[in-house]
Amino acid sequence: MTIPITVRILKTGLAMGESPRWHDDRLWLSDWGAQEILAIDLNGKADVEVRVPFALPFCIDWLLDRTLLIVSGREGLLMRREGNGSLLTHADLRFSDKGWNEIVVDGRGNAYINGGSGIALVTPSGSVRHVADNFAFPNGMAITPDNATLIIAESHGKRLTAFAIGEDGSLSNRRLWADLHDGVPDGICIDADNAVWYADVPNKRCVRVREGGEVLQTVKADRGCFACMLGGPDRRTLFMVVTEWRGMEKVVEVAQARTGQVLAIEAAAPGVGWP
Repeated sequence: MTIPITVRILKTGLAMGESPRWHDDRLWLSDWGAQEILAIDLNGKADVEVRVPFALPFCIDWLLDRTLLIVSGREGLLMRREGNGSLLTHADLRFSDKGWNEIVVDGRGNAYINGGSGIALVTPSGSVRHVADNFAFPNGMAITPDNATLIIAESHGKRLTAFAIGEDGSLSNRRLWADLHDGVPDGICIDADNAVWYADVPNKRCVRVREGGEVLQTVKADRGCFACMLGGPDRRTLFMVVTEWRGMEKVVEVAQARTGQVLAIEAAAPGVGWP
């Protein structure tokens, strides 16, 4: 159902935002079109925290020791930011030439990265291995607060898929978490009611669903919703990263137009889990 809500525009002028994360009392995100990683406070003030030398996609998350990780998708590298601001290779993902996209780090320090080859696991010890494959355009990922379940958005499959996470970080017991019917999920996050918010570019909305697919809430926008994240002091603010999407063939045009925004609404339940 559609519930009347107040939508606040927190930030405008983004080239193409993605991968929002709530970290250290600010909303961090990757501005793909500007090759920047921004941190935005609750008043809309944005600081450029990192300028990256690579093009889209590049997504972010943090290790347990607060080290920032950045996926350099086209180059097939997982980078980390050192204390002096330099970027060094944390893990080499070039065992696949199909590119990489999203990242999520769980409460054990395991980093999961997805892309055209499926999902790769980078353990705290630095080992890299392939843990899942065969997805219909893998996109956003989230992990439950007990570190037991990974949920992944399959954009072209119009579904959310779940895996059980083993003690060694392996993924098993693949199952359909929710059939979204006409939904095209991109970035996702989990709330304390065990519901998932997913962003939807072509349908210009963010949607909250239960396991099984029941729609709990829909928030409509006037442009494509690429990702969402629950944050704020009590994690009860849903941040929506939106852009006027015109297709991959016009991605440069989209970036130059700078129609990207961050929207904020009060959420029904606080965020939990990772990211």
